[in-house]
Amino acid sequence: MEYAVVTGASAGIGEAVARRLLERGLNVIALQRGEPRLRHPGLIHRSVDLSDPQATREVAKSIAAEFSVGYLVNNAGANCPALFEDATIEELRYVTDITLGAALVLGQAFVPAMRRARFGRIVNISSRAVLGKKGRTVYSSVKAGLIGMTRTLAIEVGRDGITVNAVVPGPVATEHFNRGHPHGSEQRKRVIQDILVGRIGEPDDVANAVDFLLAPASGYITGQSLFVCGGTSLTGTGGE
Repeated sequence: MEYAVVTGASAGIGEAVARRLLERGLNVIALQRGEPRLRHPGLIHRSVDLSDPQATREVAKSIAAEFSVGYLVNNAGANCPALFEDATIEELRYVTDITLGAALVLGQAFVPAMRRARFGRIVNISSRAVLGKKGRTVYSSVKAGLIGMTRTLAIEVGRDGITVNAVVPGPVATEHFNRGHPHGSEQRKRVIQDILVGRIGEPDDVANAVDFLLAPASGYITGQSLFVCGGTSLTGTGGE
């Protein structure tokens, strides 16, 4: 049986990715604190606070011993919006632990089995904010670090049949986004004005890209960052 680990699959992009992989016939292990809303016989939930490196390490070790994980999607993250002068080192540490720290620990746990199998797929979810966005000093810095990790790991494991890529979403209509940009609001209209395709992205738009990069047929693509942003990487605005 083939297993995929998806972090932060309780809602939004992570939930859409988990659903897509289940539809493709993979078994999905969802890692986050809360129980996922998604229900499927192939879905396994392991509760863990991904901002706690030791707890993440223990769960990862347990999963690696029990399941053959060939796919990893590092989706979990946190956003602590603040202007540069108001950002705190505590926020930076928290966002780093849940984003970069968890990606590092999980990769270290699952890459050895991928190497033995001569096959593995890793996708990291970054953000268009890496190109710069006001009030996102912590978030953009950590998400940029995730792209650096993607490229470096791709170099180290490419000969082992493992690909490592990043998907870089722009504005996506998650529950969090919709709360800050309600339908019909001026905030939402301003964001849409800067999106070349004229609409907010949906979680399934991102899931499409992740599914493509995880496919066995995508083995000639590695170390890349695929922007799924409606063109906001060209306009320089609209990062989530």
